Amino acid sequence: MGGTIGIIGGNGALGGAIAEGLLASGIVAEGDLWVSSRSGTGPRFSGAEALRVTGDSRALVAACETVILSVPPATAGEISIRAEGHTVISVMAGITLERLKDIAGTERVIRAMSSPAAARRLAYSPYCPGFGATAEDRAEAARVLGAVGLTDAVPDEDQLDRFTAITGPVPGFVAACAAAMKAHAVKAGIAPGVADRAVRQLFHAAGVIMAEGASPEEAVQEMIDYAGTTAAGLTVLKDGPFEAAMDAALEAAYRRAKMIGRG
Repeated sequence: MGGTIGIIGGNGALGGAIAEGLLASGIVAEGDLWVSSRSGTGPRFSGAEALRVTGDSRALVAACETVILSVPPATAGEISIRAEGHTVISVMAGITLERLKDIAGTERVIRAMSSPAAARRLAYSPYCPGFGATAEDRAEAARVLGAVGLTDAVPDEDQLDRFTAITGPVPGFVAACAAAMKAHAVKAGIAPGVADRAVRQLFHAAGVIMAEGASPEEAVQEMIDYAGTTAAGLTVLKDGPFEAAMDAALEAAYRRAKMIGRG
């Protein structure tokens, strides 16, 4: 069990999800997880009554050892805290480490990216420490982010912008693939409700299997090598525009991530 944690912007979609995941993980005791918002209201989920809620971010900082910044990037400049002596972790898209130092009033900042899947402890949350972050700060970021899913330290901020595009949106691009498969089934005469159930179960099963088994590339090659019905379809995807279209889509999202916090 660790010390006190506070989430500024804790009633938003991402901040609330992280709060829910942290409580479920057990790394923070009831009463030791704070959230602040301009309205002074907290997120709504089962168990949220265990949170300490305030409308004063400075009071949150004074009470907490670790501070997570999770306000919309457009309002990041409105944060007014002095967090010297605290570990500060930002999950605000596009807000650079250099800017974070000014926002947080400390050089002990770590920039991260997460997703609403944190509520189910299924997020992927990479992080990049600033030069002023201590070894203890880095360990705390790994502990906190690891409590709501998987995490890795990455070497630079550009990679965080890439992950903002790839893993930040959940279900995001995976949902786009599922929607295309459902549309094909409906066009073939399958009832929409049946198609929806089938595709949802497919992606649920595929996610579990890929999380525990072969890599995506290995799984594709195994099916191609088997030379069955799926191989015929995968060969079309491999030889067609699918990979190029996905690459272009992710590149567009990445470029947007590079700009979102610069306004």
